[in-house]
Amino acid sequence: MFLKEIELASHSVTLIPLRREHACALVEAASDGNLWELWFTSVPSSATIDDYISTALEQQEKGIALPFVIVAKHSGKIIGSTRFCNADPVNRRLEIGYTWYSKSDQRSSINSECKLMLLQHAFEVLDVIAVEFRTHWHNQQSRAAIARLGAKQDGILRNHQKIPDGAYRDTVVFSIINIEWAAVKKNLIFKMNKY
Repeated sequence: MFLKEIELASHSVTLIPLRREHACALVEAASDGNLWELWFTSVPSSATIDDYISTALEQQEKGIALPFVIVAKHSGKIIGSTRFCNADPVNRRLEIGYTWYSKSDQRSSINSECKLMLLQHAFEVLDVIAVEFRTHWHNQQSRAAIARLGAKQDGILRNHQKIPDGAYRDTVVFSIINIEWAAVKKNLIFKMNKY
């Protein structure tokens, strides 16, 4: 298996493998800001959490994803979720996606810490040549956060996906490639040291 279950820990958070028993805690985390109301992203609500977890675990079983919950060390509470997804072991590529944090944990060092752990594991353990990030064209906050990581925009996939209400999503694709990793890593560590 290219993606093996692992726990990753930083100063403020621990990433642990997603389990069905995390459902209530994930809904509670998403309730901080009613994140499921954001029309341009897919954060679970009490009505969608079972499907959200089932899909993530099915992708994990197929070897194309490794979903995590994000646990704050100071409280022991789940504050969000993220995952490796669209893994391609033949071409040594994967995506980091499905990332969201409780409203009160946004705009902190947590995103940088999570991305540093995930990117370090991807480039230094899994030996990938590229990590992708994808987001909705209208998700300006996410696009800015991805660019701040040091990822470069590859392009925009127009009418890329049909969303539940029947509209089509334009997807913005970013990536970091292996030869950029050393500089991206230094930048993330520098930013985290400023918090």
